[in-house]
Amino acid sequence: MLRLTFLGTGTSQGVPMIGCDCKVCTSSDVRDSRLRSSVMVEDGTTRVIIDSGPDFRTQMLREGVKDIDAILLTHQHTDHIIGLDDVRAFNYFCKKSIKVYATEAVQAVVKKNFDYAFTDKPYPGAPQITLRTIDSEPFEVGTLKITPIRGKHFTLPVTGYRIGAIAYLTDFNHITDEEVEKLRGVEVLVVNALRHTRHISHFSLPEAVDIAHKVGAPKTLFTHISHQLGLHAEEEPLLPEGMHLAYDTLTIELP
Repeated sequence: MLRLTFLGTGTSQGVPMIGCDCKVCTSSDVRDSRLRSSVMVEDGTTRVIIDSGPDFRTQMLREGVKDIDAILLTHQHTDHIIGLDDVRAFNYFCKKSIKVYATEAVQAVVKKNFDYAFTDKPYPGAPQITLRTIDSEPFEVGTLKITPIRGKHFTLPVTGYRIGAIAYLTDFNHITDEEVEKLRGVEVLVVNALRHTRHISHFSLPEAVDIAHKVGAPKTLFTHISHQLGLHAEEEPLLPEGMHLAYDTLTIELP
């Protein structure tokens, strides 16, 4: 059994947004209240988190997570890595360093932003992080087999992940046909859909729908949603068959 849990489905323009009184930001529908985008994938033996943004601690507490085997990073932007400082709770209670899988470019930013964790003699209580380098080759974390999916976030390289029958792409605005081929056969595709209109560094909803059609997964879930996309209750019925807006705490299980 493979389980996918949406820890967050929003962006830095998500909900609630300070000073914004739009209908999404003031919605009482919990599906419109989104923490920064992240997911948890587990199979009963191994648990990985994809991205650790500023809401990482809140997400772990809300889901009651007691241990993780690894964190996979998609790219180096602050809203996807800054929560790494909070792995120190897992360090303390689980008595281990947390493995973080990322490209060399992403690792360079992690080392810069969290330099206090990578000194020769870190102070007591500093987060214990063990970096693992990835490229385009598949790798394994415990019992999970993981295939990196390469794309672009404007000009910045970004990494998505295929884990078994689940694929997760966020902050993409371009993916080659070669990388799409790596997604053939997935049962659940998760892909970012920022808003209806085009954006310089993110797929719009129409562009995300096009990618979903190319991949052909039975179920597609859109994430990394800004308040500009609209209310969940209004947008969900308009989506093509098999496609849905994800929301925080949504869980999908595959046999």
